[in-house]
Amino acid sequence: MEFIPKNHPEIKYGKIGVLIINLGTPDATDYWSIRKYLKEFLSDRRVIDINKYLWWIILNVIILTFRPSKTAKAYKAIWNLDKDESPLKTYTRSQAEALEEDFKEVEIFWSMRYGNPSISSVLKAMRDKGIDRILIFPLYPQYAAATTATVNDKVFEELSKMRWQPSIRTMPPFFDNPLYIDALNSSVQKHIESLEWKPEILLTSYHGLPKRYLDLGDPYHCHCHKTTRLLKEKLNYFSGETILAFQSRFGPEEWLKPYTEETVINLAKNGCESLAILSPAFISDCVETLEEINIGIKEVFFENGGKNFTLIPCLNDSLDGITLLRKLIANELKGWV
Repeated sequence: MEFIPKNHPEIKYGKIGVLIINLGTPDATDYWSIRKYLKEFLSDRRVIDINKYLWWIILNVIILTFRPSKTAKAYKAIWNLDKDESPLKTYTRSQAEALEEDFKEVEIFWSMRYGNPSISSVLKAMRDKGIDRILIFPLYPQYAAATTATVNDKVFEELSKMRWQPSIRTMPPFFDNPLYIDALNSSVQKHIESLEWKPEILLTSYHGLPKRYLDLGDPYHCHCHKTTRLLKEKLNYFSGETILAFQSRFGPEEWLKPYTEETVINLAKNGCESLAILSPAFISDCVETLEEINIGIKEVFFENGGKNFTLIPCLNDSLDGITLLRKLIANELKGWV
């Protein structure tokens, strides 16, 4: 029998939790909501690591003055009007709810690295529910310091402010996990078979990083290439060519090449009429896939002679996607559950 002194504060304990964390989202599409989101995102030293004094001037005087209007336009083009939120938030919540049904002894939580719900607020909610063992799951298949590492940094930064210190596990990168490759392959096959035309090229487009990050030892570039190579080995139903490129270039320095936009322009100009694009770096569709690719890159393809274009959706909350997340989580929780 446990002895609890009188007037002892109530302490809940003994539960297991999983915290899935995605990149982030603004709360709305107005100028100030976008500005707030961009400031948090672009102030992260894991994301932008140039001279902090110079960057403070560039960010606060130039970027946060002019870029919110452009970014707001992109978000407005893909905003989930029914829920008044970004698709990334919709899909991440849906993934957590689906996983909650699969795990009876584990509670599933979700948050964003930038924006809401914040990592800080969700960790406090987990503490209050008595969760003392947590699996941190950054939703990035390929590791990069600007994605996976900053999520883990933020988790431990917030925990450093608390007396409560749970046991922590972190999900490793799964860029070459057979479960992930099989899920991608299944998704691609279903989508291609649903088309009334056949793609000549499957372009796997990954979010880019400055090339300097690769030179400093970040393995992201290698992880991306291996994902595409492993997927390509599975595509026995696809007779076209599978290639790789990097999107979302930002700023003047050289980024990982080849660039997606330049690649698509060259493909169209050289006679490719039918193109499919997959974005394996994203588990959930977001502004980079729904607006940058399915609106911007699609337009560029057609302007340069292309005729058929399709964006293969991310895994999102599909059966393939939820099955993948469930199996990855179950493997990492061995010994706890």
